[in-house]
Amino acid sequence: MKRILAVTGVISLALTLAACGEEDDTTTDTGTTTQTATEAATMEETTTEETTVAEEAGEDIVDTAVGAGSFNTLVAAVQAAGLEETLRGDGPFTVFAPTDEAFDALPEGTLDALLADPEGDLTEILTYHVVDGEVPAADVVEMDGQAVETLQGGSFTVELEGEAVVLVDAAGNRVNVTTTDVEASNGVIHVIDTVLSPTP
Repeated sequence: MKRILAVTGVISLALTLAACGEEDDTTTDTGTTTQTATEAATMEETTTEETTVAEEAGEDIVDTAVGAGSFNTLVAAVQAAGLEETLRGDGPFTVFAPTDEAFDALPEGTLDALLADPEGDLTEILTYHVVDGEVPAADVVEMDGQAVETLQGGSFTVELEGEAVVLVDAAGNRVNVTTTDVEASNGVIHVIDTVLSPTP
């Protein structure tokens, strides 16, 4: 009788230990599952951040100008003149970009007349604002007194007034560079406060 009780006690003890082992395994599995899920979520967030940065880094001159929100007239003019594909190309290009306010300051009716003949004077004016190659501000300030050739074929002159950079166009207008080094994937944009004129 004592032997039967002893055997029964051993079996009970074994079952109890087995149950405890299963609980421990479940706990471990749950912990591992939670850790794996957390790691996956972290990887997904990192990948999303990297993708966003990559997309931003991939914005060309046109997309960068659109995103800035202050070059709506310039972008519309570029599209009307059929230059969008060019400015989305490999480049690199340097664009001296007039703001919407700069276009608004043109004499009344000028912009409408330009848009009515996009392959004429409008193209000439727009390409006069583009320089072949990437010219950062650090290089521009080294060009004091120099003429800069544009894609249009004409040139404007860079002058320094203290720390300010001024562009003197073919008509003798003095145009201020207000913001520099707006980077794009295929070049750089410098913001100007007046539309440059390629003709005297």
